[in-house]
Amino acid sequence: MDVILREDVEKLGKSGEVVSVKDGYARNFLLPRGLAYLATDGNKRRLEAEQRQRDRRTAAEVAGARDLATRLATVSLSFSMKAGEGDKLFGSVTAADIAERLAAEGLKVDRKHIELEEPIKALGVYKVPVRLHADVKPEVRVWVVKE
Repeated sequence: MDVILREDVEKLGKSGEVVSVKDGYARNFLLPRGLAYLATDGNKRRLEAEQRQRDRRTAAEVAGARDLATRLATVSLSFSMKAGEGDKLFGSVTAADIAERLAAEGLKVDRKHIELEEPIKALGVYKVPVRLHADVKPEVRVWVVKE
């Protein structure tokens, strides 16, 4: 049976490809889960329309992410924290703290998009990457100074 894949299916093919599979696999797995359509002319047109819609949506997301990235690249955040010997902080600066401070600056970024490997626990200047999109990853400067 020939089917058109709507999404990437591991070990089978990528979205938009026409593949030949066993009837049972198509009827019992691919079609009920919405991973594929039967390979008819109408469904080929339908898939092309979905692909155009997905491309438009992705282009809009990337444009919005690039706009936000240009504004994030100019932002510099400052945190005043109590520190002990060796410039070690008594607390830490986390991704949630950075997201909260960015929101106060008028930039809405989800804390899950801030790629801070571990909380900042020492004084200094840090460049923290923010993953807005797969192609857009600006860095925000974070200054941690002694209170």
